[in-house]
Amino acid sequence: MIPHIVQCTVNDTDTLLRLSYRTFYEAFEAQNTAENMKAYSASAFTAEKIRKELSHPDSRFYFIYSTETLAGYLKVNINSAQSEPMGPDALEVERIYVLQKYHKQGLGKALLNYAHDIARQLNKNKIWLGVWEKNENAIGFYKKQGFKKSGSHSFFMGDDEQTDIIAEKILS
Repeated sequence: MIPHIVQCTVNDTDTLLRLSYRTFYEAFEAQNTAENMKAYSASAFTAEKIRKELSHPDSRFYFIYSTETLAGYLKVNINSAQSEPMGPDALEVERIYVLQKYHKQGLGKALLNYAHDIARQLNKNKIWLGVWEKNENAIGFYKKQGFKKSGSHSFFMGDDEQTDIIAEKILS
């Protein structure tokens, strides 16, 4: 199976909104309270917010398909869109989400490799991301891909302050 990756446009707002909500809940619902998930979702998963993100000139979203079925997405940021000021030579992988039924099929790795390709096309020499300190599967995945911890930052899930590990990889 060769996954198919396509860039999203503002016309994909509704599809991206539904996919974002579903993959986020699949990933984090079991470890967080219903109240905090609902509070976070109320601000993060709105058509207006997704449309604004899709329209930002320094952000890009990509859908990944397993055969012909939408299976996940990627969001990358450069310059002013980065969630932390990492400089003009960096590309942030802000989101990689794959629906649970497509886990362990190499789609996350395909999306990360795609992010590497984008970084090279844009002449960036560093990729970085934030990953929740309790998401051991993701942390292990990023370690295998050559990412190294370089710091941390706070992430609020409703009123629960959580810690994201910042990990980065220098591109050769």
